Amino acid sequence: MSSIALAFNGAALQARPDGALWWPDARLLAVADLHLEKGSWYGARTGQLLPPYDTRTTLRRLARCVEQLRPHCVVCVGDSFHDTDAAQRIDAEDAAALARLIGSVPDWIWLIGNHDPRPPRAWGGAVSHELALAPLAFRHEADRTLLANCDGEVSGHYHPVAVLTVRGRGLRRRCFVTDGRRLVLPSFGAYTGGLNARDPVIAELFDGDYDVLALGASTVHRLPSRILRPDPALAEVAE
Repeated sequence: MSSIALAFNGAALQARPDGALWWPDARLLAVADLHLEKGSWYGARTGQLLPPYDTRTTLRRLARCVEQLRPHCVVCVGDSFHDTDAAQRIDAEDAAALARLIGSVPDWIWLIGNHDPRPPRAWGGAVSHELALAPLAFRHEADRTLLANCDGEVSGHYHPVAVLTVRGRGLRRRCFVTDGRRLVLPSFGAYTGGLNARDPVIAELFDGDYDVLALGASTVHRLPSRILRPDPALAEVAE
């Protein structure tokens, strides 16, 4: 697995192909939008059953990150749980795995998202609206009032995806989005959808040009957003 180095507001970061953000100097691992138990929520809401393994898949991927990097702090950047009842639906084995994972890290921080305004505390970890750790500031959703003063903001929420054509073939990849001042993380959860990184909802977060760091199978590719393909119609807004 080959990460890409990202100099961001004075911090030396690494964007990983699995969608996690690693800050080596702070020993901090950040992931956004796990949306645990989205599959069970979707089945109950629509009657259309999805394979009930999204939570397990997501937690296993996160556990691999923790095992490889041995972070001192894990920051879950909001919408870690898909809804307020997710904790009641989670499988006992997955709940135990989550508890072990949190217990293996000195500091675990749940940032509040729009899907999980009250993250369950059964497994431990601190809960906060934001985390300021100079020179970075982590919050679930980018603060649009800070367009002129957003240096170092790291957020999630939008589930950005890069849409492009390679050798005549259409590709859609999760991606980081940044202009060097503001950084939006890809969704980390197994069942999360995506919003085109060229969509105005994302483009308006940046005062000018911005890049995407598109996730490949084992590497990350940095691309200027202008070469990406916009969706022909309105993209699905991240839930």
